[in-house]
Amino acid sequence: MADVNSGVLYVVATPIGNLGDMVPRAVEVLQMVDVIAAEDTRHSAKLLQHFGISAKLVAYHDHSNQQRLDKILELLVSGQSIALISDAGTPLISDPGYHLVNAVRDKGLSVVPIPGACALIAALSVSGLPSNQFAFEGFLPAKSSARRSALDLITNEHRTVIFYESPHRIVESLQDMCKVLGGGRYMVLARELTKTYETVLSGSIDDVLSAVLADTNQQRGEFVVLIKGYDKTPQNDITPEVQKLMNVLLEYVPVKVASAIAAKVTDVKKRDLYQWAIENAKS
Repeated sequence: MADVNSGVLYVVATPIGNLGDMVPRAVEVLQMVDVIAAEDTRHSAKLLQHFGISAKLVAYHDHSNQQRLDKILELLVSGQSIALISDAGTPLISDPGYHLVNAVRDKGLSVVPIPGACALIAALSVSGLPSNQFAFEGFLPAKSSARRSALDLITNEHRTVIFYESPHRIVESLQDMCKVLGGGRYMVLARELTKTYETVLSGSIDDVLSAVLADTNQQRGEFVVLIKGYDKTPQNDITPEVQKLMNVLLEYVPVKVASAIAAKVTDVKKRDLYQWAIENAKS
């Protein structure tokens, strides 16, 4: 059995879909703590019932006031043990908990992690993208103008970039990615990880967007978006002759069309031509 100490805050990961991913240590800790602080008590009650956990449940989320935070600190100082959980996955990873953990550490009290499921790590592990270095950006802004500004900042990021996205914004986000990063940029879209309708799409942003638009089922659920890092390797295949052809085509047709035409008459990939045009073509 896991040891649970008094006056300790345990940050406990819970499944992101499949309940079989709940680690034994997490179950044991939740069974033994005095209080469980949950993002949504109604949602978490189902999880706790499934595992036969009867600890006292209190709400703690991003909109909790200082009074609620102070109450949790008071309980810890008095010697009670508390577990922090979110609706799914690891707390603090685009979920509530930062202010609480920071306040607990400022009090000189212990914070202990109980690792488990995390959507971004699960998606990265199956993406085929470089995983030795990556940047997690949380959720993209809701408004298109702010979203494009955020995307613009990672245009030349050499690391794999990871976002979370919601179903009602996935199409608009992919469209903005096409416009800012270029439709030829390679990406992976992981949907509903560990759940019944888990899907992992990959290819150019153009290709993934087309697949999502063609099947409304691919617009449902929770998404992890992974963008391949910017390749700083010189595009040796794009010779001066190919560049001249692209510049001529771009005087008459959009970038996407110019890239498709040039790809048919040269040995250069459409994706590389598209990216070159976004970065180098004459305005």
